[in-house]
Amino acid sequence: MTQIPEFTTRPELAGTFGMVASTHWLASAAGLAVLEKGGNAFDAAVAVGFTLQVVEPHLNGPGGEVPVIGHDVRRGETFVVCGQGTAPAAATVEAYTDLGLDLVPGSGLLAATVPGAFGGWLLLLREYGTLKLRDVLEYAIGYAADGYPLVPAISWSIASVADLFREHWTSSAEVYLPGGGVPAPGSRFANPALAATYQRILATAEAASANREEQIEAARHAWYDGFVAAEIGKFAGTEAMDVTGEPHRGLLTAHDLATWRARLEEPASYDYAGLTVCKTGPWGQGPVFLQQLALLDGFDLADMGPGSADYIHTVTESAKLAFADREAWYGDPEFADVPLADLLSPGYNDERRKLIGQTASGDLLPGRPGGREPVLPSFATGPFDTQGSDSSGRRQRGTGDPGIDPATGEPLGRSTRAESPASGARRGDTCHLDVADRWGNVVTATPSGGWLQSSPVIPALGFCLGTRAQMFTLTPGLPATIAPGKRPRTTLTPTLALRYGEPYLAFGTPGGDQQDQWTLGFFLNHVRFGMNLQQAIDFPAFHSAHMPSSFYPRDAYPRRLDVESRVDPEVAEELRRRGHDMHVQPPWSLGRISAVGRRNGLLYAAANARGMQGYAVGR
Repeated sequence: MTQIPEFTTRPELAGTFGMVASTHWLASAAGLAVLEKGGNAFDAAVAVGFTLQVVEPHLNGPGGEVPVIGHDVRRGETFVVCGQGTAPAAATVEAYTDLGLDLVPGSGLLAATVPGAFGGWLLLLREYGTLKLRDVLEYAIGYAADGYPLVPAISWSIASVADLFREHWTSSAEVYLPGGGVPAPGSRFANPALAATYQRILATAEAASANREEQIEAARHAWYDGFVAAEIGKFAGTEAMDVTGEPHRGLLTAHDLATWRARLEEPASYDYAGLTVCKTGPWGQGPVFLQQLALLDGFDLADMGPGSADYIHTVTESAKLAFADREAWYGDPEFADVPLADLLSPGYNDERRKLIGQTASGDLLPGRPGGREPVLPSFATGPFDTQGSDSSGRRQRGTGDPGIDPATGEPLGRSTRAESPASGARRGDTCHLDVADRWGNVVTATPSGGWLQSSPVIPALGFCLGTRAQMFTLTPGLPATIAPGKRPRTTLTPTLALRYGEPYLAFGTPGGDQQDQWTLGFFLNHVRFGMNLQQAIDFPAFHSAHMPSSFYPRDAYPRRLDVESRVDPEVAEELRRRGHDMHVQPPWSLGRISAVGRRNGLLYAAANARGMQGYAVGR
């Protein structure tokens, strides 16, 4: 069993004024600056979010989306902001299958949904913030106009798609290959076109009114009904090369943007260890975190001990069951009857828990909530332990070792389709932020999408569209089947935990399908094993790649279990003996969690040393 470390990579921060943690130090600093000028946690979160779009363009962008979970102390309200854009009106199953596709491509224009991040951030600012748009947007504009130092992962990401940019996505080459070459790590990089877009939005807003709320609405109108929507609609109607090796036109139109709005929702929740854990609804994968807690409620994890073979095995097998339900049952609840209450019920989980044995399962086993029969999408059907191809020749199951992305710590999928200029690109990832202020407000958000490597840059705007539609299935009749106006079942999943109705802990991580595995480990480290926030983040991480990926080409690696090499070698060997396909990864490679907390009258924060990028600040 791995011992709880006394040494941590950084201190757990503690203070009384405010705490900000995010995946980039410049964004965290921007958030603290907003708190210093008198803004609240929601104002600060918006500033952090816009800054992340500029300084982490390989992880998110203005064309992406964001889910937000927050608690407003003034209203005594815990809420979700859904900044997830919907599928275009033309996005039917037939629109893709008529092109000979069995999956929504993972790059290019066909996978674009409505860019929801801008609307999500503005809704948070209008409803819960106190400052004006300029107060929170000026940091992003400054870095886009004047430049910022490139982290190595941005340079690696640009290098992975440099040939694609030069040959096909020339508008992206103009932005990300200045002088024709890949910008070096640490070099100063600017995006004047993006700065001009936000400057124009801000000028339009301030010309419309001196009133804070009216300025915010004018900015939203400029994006979704004005010049931004017009440019997006015009560009999406052109052709662009994508991962299939063929150019395709997009389906997104200006009308799709004009008819969409971000909205407020109630969180999904589950009570565990004296805490109420809040997640998004099943239009995201967040409830799998709650399902894992419901399964683990029946085990004495504290007796197993952190890092033990029993513990890792039990948590991993629980994850397999929860994620199997994700494939069968999750989707936009406005289009599908998602049986979430049944999935979280004691009786259902008592039965599901019996499926966890002493050896690793090789099956994908969704349950029967309320007696309903599960149906899986085509990419997840067939004998799960059988590696082969379906009738179209597409591999159904992952084979071999997909490798680990050094920037994200994630398994890299491989497509068996013909190689295209876009198929070797590094897959985009995600950002995260958490903020707590001195008044008791707490907010957590996981922005993503619109990655520089996902789609060509729109020249007039300086950013590209997202590819979140790749998370839909083209199998008809399922909760996650693509349909006009529907939200894709995303992997973006911040977490907020309440104690006695007040915020106790907010946290999250980039990492796609691994998000609700890495954060679960962190949460249990803190709640069940008494680690402080930094200890819980630094503790050796692990995750399963058993379930189908949410990303094109939707590969799965049955029984695969990735652990950091800091896990006790005897534990790794015992897990191998139990049938897990063990892959020992570098010692600091899995997860990029950040967190803020409130306890004992103090505020706390911690951030991940992995990736050498995230940072927590506060006082």
